[in-house]
Amino acid sequence: MFLKTFTAAGALAVLTTSTAMACEITARVSIVGNEFPAIQTVGAGAKACAGAEVTTNLTADHQTINLPGMQGNPAEYTSAIIANSSIVALMNEDVIRPLGDLVEKHGQGLQPTQLITIGGEVMAVAFMANAQHLVYRADVLEQVGVEPPTTYEDMLAAAELIREAGIMENPVGGAYAAGWNLAQEFNNMFLGYGGQHFEPGTAEPNVNSEAGINALNMMKALSDYMNPDYLTHDSNATNAEFRAGNVALMNMWGSRAATLTEAEGVPQEVIDGFAIAGPMTVGGGDIPASTLWWDGWTVAKNISDEEAEATFIAMMNGIDPSILEDEEVARQAVWLIEGYEPTEAAVGVFAAANSGTIPYPMLPYMGLMHTALGNELADFMQGKESAEQALADVEAAYRAAAIESGFLQ
Repeated sequence: MFLKTFTAAGALAVLTTSTAMACEITARVSIVGNEFPAIQTVGAGAKACAGAEVTTNLTADHQTINLPGMQGNPAEYTSAIIANSSIVALMNEDVIRPLGDLVEKHGQGLQPTQLITIGGEVMAVAFMANAQHLVYRADVLEQVGVEPPTTYEDMLAAAELIREAGIMENPVGGAYAAGWNLAQEFNNMFLGYGGQHFEPGTAEPNVNSEAGINALNMMKALSDYMNPDYLTHDSNATNAEFRAGNVALMNMWGSRAATLTEAEGVPQEVIDGFAIAGPMTVGGGDIPASTLWWDGWTVAKNISDEEAEATFIAMMNGIDPSILEDEEVARQAVWLIEGYEPTEAAVGVFAAANSGTIPYPMLPYMGLMHTALGNELADFMQGKESAEQALADVEAAYRAAAIESGFLQ
């Protein structure tokens, strides 16, 4: 399983040429996806279609409900908004349909860079690029006389200066919530240290390694400067800490950073000091400790052809170029649609794409590894076991799941 047509640099450079269309549908559309602003915009555009009901369930829990919601016959959801990690589970369970016929009929404006092709079939339509990168308080760094960090080692040094100066007790933020978020932060750091999740050309795990141990030790060092409840902090909670003026340095999604200071009640000093930079490196490496992502949408397999066509039409309306006429919407993401002009908020994602950031692995067994990491790393972060033991537990849990799924003997 692989991503054939999407490359981050190419997708950022080539804009689509879709044209506005009247949106009339004749069958139900039901969408499940994440809840950040860009996806809310896409969902609102789909719901603007007339003729039949369009419903959306946009929630942080989307990855736990999209597969069950598409396994029924008929499927509860006719479309799942996904990324290069979450499409794999839907492909493995055969719950989404190839889109070639619908692209030919209704997607004439889509560029090849938007067509997510797996095994020779178009399986999703991408509408935005994403990556995690540095978000910081420029005013706070100026107070302690340091430049924005370009490495995680620099971040630790800056955090210590901020604490010593009495400006903030816990100046580092991170989406380290036990589970998916903690696993993703490990993935970023692990790749930054030069790690490979699997033995080359196989499904054998390879995280209990020097790179894995180094990644965990750096994460633990960073957590010493985080809110003590960091293992409960997802992106929403981490952003709330930044908005409240409690955090000066954090690794955050471009899709979240773009609108970070637009929430009601954000103090003026946070708004004025808010700044974005590219992803950081670690351990002397030159590959950013981050991953490149795309977000896009799919169409369910277990629905009628009429519902599938209605879903495709509605989702195309959700990414119509006219949405960019709203300046706030234009800032929500690095859009892959006609008329998008990069904003200051896009600098972090563009920097990630241009600095050799590795795409999140689109392997059929990567989801099992991500789950194992999310389940097993919290004990190390809490000081209950060594890095070596935690990674041994990860590999054991992954191997059991991979054997059950037929990826390992």
